[in-house]
Amino acid sequence: MKKKEGNYYISTAIAYASGKPHIGNTYEIILADSIARYKRQQGFDVYFQTGSDEHGQKIQLKAEAAGQEPKTYVDGIVSQIKAIWDRMNTSYDRFIRTTDADHEAAVRKIVKKMFDNGDIYKGYYEGLYCTDCEAFFTPSQLVNGKCPDCGRDVHPAKEEAYFFKMSKYADRLIEYINTHPDFIRPVSRKNEMMNNFLLPGLQDLCISRTSFTWGIPVDFAPGHVIYVWLDALANYITGIGYDPDGSSEKFEKFWPADLHLIGKDIIRFHTIYWPIFLMALGLPLPKQVFGHPWLLQGGDKMSKSKGNVIYADDLADLFGVDAVRYFVLHEMPFDNDGTITWELVVERINSDLANILGNLVNRTISMTNKYFGGIVSNPKADEEVDKDLKAVVSAAAEKVENKMDELRVADALTEIFAVFRRLNKYIDETMPWVLARDEEKKDRLATVLYNLTEGITIGASLLAPFMPETCEKILVQLNTQIRSYEDLDSFGLYPEGNKVTEKPEILFARQDLKEVLAKAEEIKAAQKAAYAAANPEDAEKEEEKPEEEADIHLEAGETASYDDFAKLTFAVGEIISCEAVKKSKKLLCSQVKIGDQVRQILSGIRTWYSPEEMVGKKVMVLVNLAPKQMAGLTSEGMILCAEDDKGNLSLMVPEKDLKAGSGIS
Repeated sequence: MKKKEGNYYISTAIAYASGKPHIGNTYEIILADSIARYKRQQGFDVYFQTGSDEHGQKIQLKAEAAGQEPKTYVDGIVSQIKAIWDRMNTSYDRFIRTTDADHEAAVRKIVKKMFDNGDIYKGYYEGLYCTDCEAFFTPSQLVNGKCPDCGRDVHPAKEEAYFFKMSKYADRLIEYINTHPDFIRPVSRKNEMMNNFLLPGLQDLCISRTSFTWGIPVDFAPGHVIYVWLDALANYITGIGYDPDGSSEKFEKFWPADLHLIGKDIIRFHTIYWPIFLMALGLPLPKQVFGHPWLLQGGDKMSKSKGNVIYADDLADLFGVDAVRYFVLHEMPFDNDGTITWELVVERINSDLANILGNLVNRTISMTNKYFGGIVSNPKADEEVDKDLKAVVSAAAEKVENKMDELRVADALTEIFAVFRRLNKYIDETMPWVLARDEEKKDRLATVLYNLTEGITIGASLLAPFMPETCEKILVQLNTQIRSYEDLDSFGLYPEGNKVTEKPEILFARQDLKEVLAKAEEIKAAQKAAYAAANPEDAEKEEEKPEEEADIHLEAGETASYDDFAKLTFAVGEIISCEAVKKSKKLLCSQVKIGDQVRQILSGIRTWYSPEEMVGKKVMVLVNLAPKQMAGLTSEGMILCAEDDKGNLSLMVPEKDLKAGSGIS
């Protein structure tokens, strides 16, 4: 492999300092860290920035409710954010806070420069305001009378404000997006921004507020504070030393950013507002903005009052940091939302980490100790089966590079675990325990164990950006160092005569689902108790409402246009687990694998199918159906059935054995 050269600047969105981040928030920092570590492994000089967004009306109100000054309040929240980021072993170079003195000073200069350039003017804003999103909306933009972004209530508001002339730069931004096809990824996010916002025409943007005081003051307008989004977005340049009066060497070295990694819910701010701000400052735009999907909790909606919020530190306490990193990276597809449940985490740890990886390392080291006193040698007693093994292992690095170049991190992990799967198969093919019975096969046995050790070394080195602690543990047991990037496609570099550890460490213990679910209930009870103590009035009102049960079938007699049908996405799904829903006599809850993701789907077919019958079936799934609450659980799709004239249901299954995720048209 050819080592890379150059600089690479990657940033995450900065976490809003209103509460402890849950596992969905934490996914982004783990994803960014794996990319940053991989780029360093390739040879790039990487700068990795994350941080916290700490100003705004929402935080001021939360601080008042807590009886604290805003800075004291955010200090406490930021300590929680940093603790989780550090617990997840993330290798950021700077954690910027929007209350940092250098950031605040630079933002004040940025707004003044925009004003002096004629991009900002004073006016009044009147409309429907969402406090949580800190944004105004027109009545036509609301969804069912609620905020279109978060779904919460809005209220009428009017205040004096300064506005940025968005329309002045709109055509220039449209041209830039059209001529830079990789600027917004994935392409679905690009289409959304162009069709829903840019092409219909941009409204000027409110960039100051007077109805609260917790923000950076506007130098030329007493009583005004800078709108939180302009303040927050500027961190990407202020954090590396941008100053309108003269920027640092670090800024000159790393800007423009190579990658802004952000959640799909804030794609508009990063691909419309931020580029236009940069144009106004005369700065180049970031090379790419990637709007990643969400990691959703399967089953019920996350709620602190119900105690079912999943936090990364709780997961790490039970399973270890690298197990958490592996799960969130592996389970998130490129552009569709992923799902997390305690059951899915246990399944992935047991199947991939304990069985495939941990068992492979343990068996190889144990056999090396048993048959050769731990000494690894390579007599090169090769056979035909070795060629395929070496080809698979040697080709993995390039495959991983191709996936990472496309930011398909889950697919890159799949390629690495394909190496471990092939090594396990190699053990079955060569049967070292049989070779050990024949003294004349001693050289062949030594060669087999050498090939296994070398293959694990390469696989572990590839795994380092994603599971750094696990990589280190494996290589320490093999008594070797991480393989350099240039040599990841070269088989046979493990030094002969090395002695592996005498007692291999269990990398990942198999998890007992019942024990894990019991611990999850303890966590849930503790969350509920903490919420009740902090919110006694809300806790008294909290009631479990029975959810609607529903049989799912298609009604006849209605026609649909081709445009209506084109909105639906169907795919082949494989049911990997299924159980009866306790609150329902009709519903089954299935975990359905569709490509690289797992969806939870509820189906009213318990009369016709048992949970045991469902497991392993390939079924037809309506993928892009809006989530629906049933019997206290969330259904994320629809399994299609046929119905006879007596009301009996039969699953729609493919005639041939198709791969889960195959499209249906």
